[in-house]
Formats: sequence, C-alpha cells, structure tokens
Amino acid sequence: MKEGIHPTWYPEAVVTCACGNTWTTGATVPQIRSDICSACHPFYTGEQRIVDTEGQVDRFLKRLQVRDAKRVEAEERVAARTPMDLPVAELEINKRYATILTENGVNTVADFIDRLETGGEESLLEIPGIGRKVLSDLKKSLRARGYELPKAAEAAAE
Repeated sequence: MKEGIHPTWYPEAVVTCACGNTWTTGATVPQIRSDICSACHPFYTGEQRIVDTEGQVDRFLKRLQVRDAKRVEAEERVAARTPMDLPVAELEINKRYATILTENGVNTVADFIDRLETGGEESLLEIPGIGRKVLSDLKKSLRARGYELPKAAEAAAE
C-alpha cells in the first residue's frame, strides 16, 4: 500500500445529535454533528415533527389554508342560493317576458329549470314572444344567483 494517501482513522469519534444524544463510532473525523438520529427521528419515536427546509412546509400549509377557504366559500355560495320557488318575475327580465312565461306555465325558477331539463331550450323557445336573448338573460341571472343549470342547457348556451 502507498504511504500517506489514507485519511486518519479515529476509532473513538464522537457523534452528537441536535437532540443531545451522543455515541461513539469509527470515522475519519474526530467529531460528527447530526440534525437527527434514531432517538429523535419521527419514524422511531412515533411523533410527528416537521423538519422545515427553506419554508416548504409553510408554503404547503398556506396552500391548505387557501384550499379550505375556497371550500368554505363554495359551501356558503350554495347555502345562499336563491330558493327554487322564486317567481320568474323577480329575475332581471322585462315584465312583458315575465308575463309571457307566467301565462305559459313557467311561474317559478323550478318551473324554468324543469322545462330546460325535460325539453331543452327548444321547449322554451316554442313559447311565442320568447327568444334566445330572453333565454340567455334568464340563464345569466340564474347563474349570478348561484343556480347550476342542466348541462345540456349550458352546452347549448355556449
């Protein structure tokens, strides 16, 4: 073997953990400092301890808070939805169109949505005096109030 190429061996090197635990082992340096060991590692202790690296945990927790806030906001929107028995006349449409709809059996929001689900837009467009503009205005008003219109009616509107 060549002389002088191997590092110095310390058979009694002291390892010190951040938790205060120490032990001896063989190493090429006399002292070793560690952030975590088997005495404090969550896998061995069963406790959850988050080791934060460059704020990643904080960013993750912030994303969770934003997600929860959006979920609560969506639930509040659903709770604040206008009741289904709201008269069509109270939506933001011309009184003339509200009268035409009422005369043809579309008295409430529930009636309007029922008509959309069963016959689609065509069933409403068959009513004399109701055109695409009135239909789109009604849909806009309902969406603004938090109603979810049937998918077929949504696709036809776009």
